[in-house]
Amino acid sequence: MQHYSSIESQQHLNQVIKQNRAVLVYFRSLSCSVAGAVEDKVPACALEAFPGIQLCLVDIQTLPDIAANFQVFVEPTLLVFLDGNESIRKSRSFSMLELEKE
Repeated sequence: MQHYSSIESQQHLNQVIKQNRAVLVYFRSLSCSVAGAVEDKVPACALEAFPGIQLCLVDIQTLPDIAANFQVFVEPTLLVFLDGNESIRKSRSFSMLELEKE
């Protein structure tokens, strides 16, 4: 199973989005048990839809500026970028079935 790449800065995330056709950014915090449970299920779902997708993880407690720049205020939040443009946004409670339909 492919693991998430940890994002270290806004510049790093911008570079990843620019350099990859498909990018999934998962925003979470360690204090949210729901985010932890969903975090383990997202890669398989995303990789099935987009085999070459780049998976990125942003901890909103460690990097609140990145979350704010993307207007992410709840966890978990999942953003999918295709060709540099945000295509999917899911926040708080969403199912893998719902994500697959997107």
